[in-house]
Amino acid sequence: MTESLEMTEPLYVACPDGPWAEVQNRFRATGWAVVHTTWGAWAPTALLDPALPRLLDRDWPRYRQYPNAEQRLGFAASRYVMKYTAAAALEVGVDEIDLVYQPGGRPGVRGHDSLSLSLAHTDELLVVGVSCTGPVGVDAELADRDISFDLMSGHVCTPEESAELSALPVSERRSRLLRLWTLKEAYTKALGYGLRRRFSQIGFERDGTGAPALSGAVADAGAWEFRTHRVQDRYLVSEAHRSDVAAGAVPPDGGAWSGS
Repeated sequence: MTESLEMTEPLYVACPDGPWAEVQNRFRATGWAVVHTTWGAWAPTALLDPALPRLLDRDWPRYRQYPNAEQRLGFAASRYVMKYTAAAALEVGVDEIDLVYQPGGRPGVRGHDSLSLSLAHTDELLVVGVSCTGPVGVDAELADRDISFDLMSGHVCTPEESAELSALPVSERRSRLLRLWTLKEAYTKALGYGLRRRFSQIGFERDGTGAPALSGAVADAGAWEFRTHRVQDRYLVSEAHRSDVAAGAVPPDGGAWSGS
């Protein structure tokens, strides 16, 4: 499976100061954006912020339950990145962002029911997707992660995908398997299923441009867009987005997309 040459790279945000203008511009133009950063770059802000308990709000008890400082700071940084990304997209103050969680764990923003959020993290990387035009999901893995095709193909691949990958050289087979894994993870996150849906029942193929597309009888397959990128020279990041609303009509204040 090859990548489309016209894909838009995720945006790097170094710290709470941004840069956020490009995130806002992309969100206005398309209705969705994906950002990436490292938790270590954000941890000092969380560590030194006297408003940390208030900003974490209902996540504060969970933050305190982590057994060591690195886990606590990584958790806090991930919530900061989600809050700042949502605030930039909606063009409101970060204090106005109240994170909520659906029963499956998918994050959202109180009062903005049509705003979709997704979080992925691996190693030092944090990735956040935000959309007001439909569900969004993101996933990330180390690009050089060594995964066994023999052990994992039955869990990750459809029979057709397993047959296709079996014919490839070992190194290409591993990278293709990892890409499929992250695509399916991003897709099920966007749907709100996470790991509760069997990846071996979700098939991908290449469309006419070489981009990933859902295969089989999926009613809304044409509404989905999938992307895979290598970021920071170390990570593989996949995105899934379903377009339910026409892009290009996102108001600067996000008001038209606010939930009740």
